[in-house]
Amino acid sequence: MAVSGKSLAPFPPASISESSFGWAIGPPSLKCWSAFHFIRLRIGSKGYYCRTLAISGRRPGPADGTIGQMVTMEVKKGREGPVLGFHPWVFSRAFKEIPEGLAAGEPVRLVDHEGGFLASGYFNSYSQIAVRIWGYTDGEHLDSAFFKHRVERAAALRARYVASGDTDAYRVVNGEGDMLPGLIVDKYSSWLVVQFHTAGIERWKNEICLALEETFRPDGIEERSDSARRGRGEGGAGTLHGDVPERVEIKENGLRFLVDIREGQKTGFFLDQRDKRLALRRYCGGQRVLNCFSYTGGFTVSALAAGAEHVVSVDSSASAMALVRENVALNGFGEDMCGFIEGDVKDYLKRYKAEPFGVVVLDPPAFIKDRRKKKEGIRGYRALNEAALHVLAPGGILMSCSCSAHLSMEEFRYVLSEAGGGAGRRLQVLESFGHGIDHPVGVSFTEGEYLKCVVMRDAS
Repeated sequence: MAVSGKSLAPFPPASISESSFGWAIGPPSLKCWSAFHFIRLRIGSKGYYCRTLAISGRRPGPADGTIGQMVTMEVKKGREGPVLGFHPWVFSRAFKEIPEGLAAGEPVRLVDHEGGFLASGYFNSYSQIAVRIWGYTDGEHLDSAFFKHRVERAAALRARYVASGDTDAYRVVNGEGDMLPGLIVDKYSSWLVVQFHTAGIERWKNEICLALEETFRPDGIEERSDSARRGRGEGGAGTLHGDVPERVEIKENGLRFLVDIREGQKTGFFLDQRDKRLALRRYCGGQRVLNCFSYTGGFTVSALAAGAEHVVSVDSSASAMALVRENVALNGFGEDMCGFIEGDVKDYLKRYKAEPFGVVVLDPPAFIKDRRKKKEGIRGYRALNEAALHVLAPGGILMSCSCSAHLSMEEFRYVLSEAGGGAGRRLQVLESFGHGIDHPVGVSFTEGEYLKCVVMRDAS
């Protein structure tokens, strides 16, 4: 065993310093980390940080001792906890000082108060998240080879667990979860759609596109970046490589869908709901199904494929409803099996007085986009779910989703219980879902776990 590069044989008497031992209280999002990472072994009269535990403030330095051209930023004493716990964000208040003149996207090297290496990342002066971490090996530099390796590693994960003859659309790079913070890449058959969500990752667009071209050999790459989330970055949209048609056809769980990857929501299709659409099938045989916020009909077609008697789709978007019709026909189902309602979901639920539905799906947009409006959003979720329960048949199934990152699963479950009480329905939870395996997140990065889905049965 080696500690800080020194052999421990023979091993002197050792003890753990209680003054540097504690526990983390609450998730990283609450910023309540304590110093439990800093377990100091007392060996004789000297203290060593145990490298083998990977919990000290010091990580292995570069073999040749070089640092390169990266600017070094010191993390305040006592603020290293999240970094050592592999949380990918470092907020500006965690640093002793912010060097002047750093450009957005500038690579930086993070050290603790003793100069020990912590991590590497890129800087953004336009965000409270001052640094997003991309590596934990000192001396590692951003270049074409770096991005090629990261993209290939992400692609290998999906090739092993997601891709199949029945599915050719899924996320291939999920930002921080794949150690490429700020980068989203979705695969739609032979095409890729990319989003550069931060000014830092935008700086490396050329290298990233080259890595994507070499790894996937796509027919085309389309950019769908959101400038509002990148912070003072110029909005980016358009074709970066090859030819990209207005719509592409994909396969998901053996079903076919037309996707508008240029103008559709997010990158064109809600890929994060693939496993939920598959799970829905077990409940829909012979049932009347209501799909609220249907978008382009992913849940609608899945319900029909499972043998649903009739499926009603409700969405306020005329273009989305047109795609629902096309996707229903594309999979060989007749419009006589469907209802297509272009309008407001809340109004529809309020006015509906006909035969109740055996299955109701709620997949609304995020009601809480700003933490300051959380209470208002919670009221909205409760009202929506309570209204849905009023049109659900006794013993029916409610699949309810939330994509609000500011709402935890525990909080969402509480909202659902309140809705059940308000509607006079006792609900049984049958299944719960988060992100799919093509949307991996670090175990400490709870902020990345935005999606929640709960399947409930009316057991009144």
